[in-house]
Amino acid sequence: MGHRCSRQKATTVRQRARSQQVSLLRPDPEALLHLARENLALLTEISSHYELARLGPPAEPRRFARPEDVASYLAPELVDLAQEQFRVLLLDVKGQLLGAALVYQGGTSSIPVRLAECFREAVRANASSVIFCHNHPSGDPTPSSEDIAVSQQAVQAGDLLGIAVLDHVVVGKRGHVSLREKGLLPPPKSPPG
Repeated sequence: MGHRCSRQKATTVRQRARSQQVSLLRPDPEALLHLARENLALLTEISSHYELARLGPPAEPRRFARPEDVASYLAPELVDLAQEQFRVLLLDVKGQLLGAALVYQGGTSSIPVRLAECFREAVRANASSVIFCHNHPSGDPTPSSEDIAVSQQAVQAGDLLGIAVLDHVVVGKRGHVSLREKGLLPPPKSPPG
């Protein structure tokens, strides 16, 4: 009885589906077969491309030893934005990039920053150090008093977490400024490595 009931339900579902489908042309088996073969060929090409890329030699790890390295990496994305973005570069013990995280996106002249958010991804990635970077849509990379205060607090928070804050780089159309090079950041207590 249960088997007969399932058949009836399946038949009813098929009938409803047929009544809702509108077909203007009869399916041409040759055209469908041709389309399926083209799709398979395309999928084979795409998958082989990505398989080869994945099996190729690993990319050279990106290192950040100087503020110029940070600026050349992030400035092309940040300098023309109409609003501020605050990003964190996550680094391993050798200073190699583990990842980059967008932490905040603000208005045209400021971003309210919560330090816990600045370190969330670093903790998840087991990063030994971080570099902060944000843009000034005005084009002037001169750090504001808020930039300096947040960065100094971040160094202290990083020391407590065992994650060194190596620098905070501000980028703009007129260049970049490193708070570390300007002497605006205390040295981190937890050295990378």
